[in-house]
Amino acid sequence: MPKQESVATQQFVDIEEIKNGTVILKGGGLRRVLMVSGINFELKSEEEQNIITSTYQNFLNGLNFSLQIIIHSRKMNIEGYLEKMKERQENEPNELIKNQISEYSEFVKSFVEMNAVMAKTFFCVVPYDSIQVSGVGGSLIDSLKFWEKPKNNNKKKEEVFDQKINQLNQRADQVISGLSQIGLRVVALNDEELVELFYNLYNPATVERKEIQIAKQTQN
Repeated sequence: MPKQESVATQQFVDIEEIKNGTVILKGGGLRRVLMVSGINFELKSEEEQNIITSTYQNFLNGLNFSLQIIIHSRKMNIEGYLEKMKERQENEPNELIKNQISEYSEFVKSFVEMNAVMAKTFFCVVPYDSIQVSGVGGSLIDSLKFWEKPKNNNKKKEEVFDQKINQLNQRADQVISGLSQIGLRVVALNDEELVELFYNLYNPATVERKEIQIAKQTQN
């Protein structure tokens, strides 16, 4: 029974495979997911704000492909933080400091329980589709041809796939370079981080297994 539910769920997921940091869709399209740090725009001077806005505008105008920008909001999970505070409290020899740590932990716990404290993560999804189709209709069938045509020639299929990956990498490098000029830190997610990301996206009601480690790097 659980297997049947798993198969039924997978039918609604458009992902065929995750390999070498690339999301391969069932229709043949490729996606590279970039995690982007944030900046406090309001704390910048007017001159700095104008420079950031102008640079971002030039970056968008220089793109010859679509770019999906996603803001992922989720309720902050502080269980790990509270566990560390508990360990710190147990190892603290000073009773006064130990009581302060206990009071602080209780305050943080009650505050998060009473208030919806949200953590925001920013992503850019860089696409590369096997066949670019203008208008509506036929796009799914055409994209599937990318996989069907070299069916009897595995070497040719691998060569075509490598070409698509190279094109995707060039686009991702262009996005990383453009956003870095604004002062943003950009990191491409690897296979494990992509699996964690999609697991959390498709299972919002469950407790997340752990924070995506790459997120800490974008904040440094």
